[in-house]
Amino acid sequence: MFHDQRHDVDGLTVDDLRDEYAQDLAAVVDEHGVDAVLDATDLDRETVERVADADLPDDLSLQDAAAVLSVRDGVADPDTVVEIACDHLLLGMTTGVMDVDAVESDLALDLDAKEVQQKIERRAPMSFDEYVHIQHVIASRQP
Repeated sequence: MFHDQRHDVDGLTVDDLRDEYAQDLAAVVDEHGVDAVLDATDLDRETVERVADADLPDDLSLQDAAAVLSVRDGVADPDTVVEIACDHLLLGMTTGVMDVDAVESDLALDLDAKEVQQKIERRAPMSFDEYVHIQHVIASRQP
């Protein structure tokens, strides 16, 4: 799942990684049903139905994805899932001996190093797409 620490991307592109996570989130909705996910989250029906189809909306936040994932038994609450996910990014940066400038230099998004840092430290909201891009950069540079 997306909040687990990735030690590599095994040749996956960012799109491949996003698709993997989209399938994982779709499986959660499939296991529990659209209505149960609606009841457990603040998401609207259209968003949950798109997640169920593994078609993640561009505006899906990391918090939204965490809310869907937290419906699964044994998964922590959404805030804890986001915290774990971001902590794993920081740990990956440490393992890969990277700073936010190094992440920014390989990032295929228009984020500067300060924005990357704020998002990883949870001081600024992060879209799920931003999370996937940042995770991909970090995981691809692990020793």
